[in-house]
Order: sequence, then C-alpha cells, then structure tokens
Amino acid sequence: MDMPVDRIEFETMLLGRHMSLLTSRGDGRLDRSAYILLSRIRVQGPMSIGQLRDAFGLDTSTLNRQTAAMLRAGVVERIADPDGGIARKFVITDEGERRLDKDRAENREGLQRVLADWSPQEAARFADDLARLNRDIERLDGRPWPRD
Repeated sequence: MDMPVDRIEFETMLLGRHMSLLTSRGDGRLDRSAYILLSRIRVQGPMSIGQLRDAFGLDTSTLNRQTAAMLRAGVVERIADPDGGIARKFVITDEGERRLDKDRAENREGLQRVLADWSPQEAARFADDLARLNRDIERLDGRPWPRD
C-alpha cells in the first residue's frame, strides 16, 4: 500500500542522501556536525556546551568531541559568558563565518540547479511545506530552531 507517510519517509531519506551530492566535497568544506552547530550558534549567539546539549539533545561527550574539532579547525573559539555566567561559550570566528557562508552559498547554488525548471510559486510552496514539516518535528521534539 502506498500511503503518503511511506512516500514521505522514502523521499526524505533520499533527500538527505542527495543533498550531499549537490555540492563538491572538496577541501575546506565543513563536516555536517560543524555546519549544523555553526548555523545554530550564528542564529542564537554564543552557546555553552549545556545550551548546545539542550538545543540538539546530544550527550555532552559527543558535543565535546565536535566542538574540540571545531576549535582545532579555527571555526569557533571559547569566550567568557557575555551575560556573566560561569560556563564559557562558543562563538563563531571570522574563519568560521567565512567557511559557513561559503558552504551555504554552494548549497544554494546546488539547489538552484535542481530547481531551475520550477516556477517561483512551486519553489515557494515547497519551501513553505519544508518549513512546516521542520516546525512540526521541532514541536514534537520540544527543541524549536530559532528562525529569522
């Protein structure tokens, strides 16, 4: 039986696979975890390990490994909490901003190639549907992603 949920599950699985094929995976690309963490820090501002844990539902040891790799890559640095808290926070460096912007631009270019034959209305409807899907997932998970 071809239920819509079966098709959605299958197509989202493929989408995850295909997104990595849209761009070159050459030197200088952020790995997936760094891309996502940097994107969240950019939207939310400096974040501690505890705040990242709460935002992503990941364990502290995983985040310590991921942020240590990001520190070594020079895409984040640790700063004193601007609000005076005890925990140090991660902030994006100029290099992190540059690399995130570069990767995001490559992702957009890849999507523009895919959507070249779509009307503006079709692309806007798809963007709205994806946003709704993500908001509903976030609502059920209890971890909303800050949006502009």
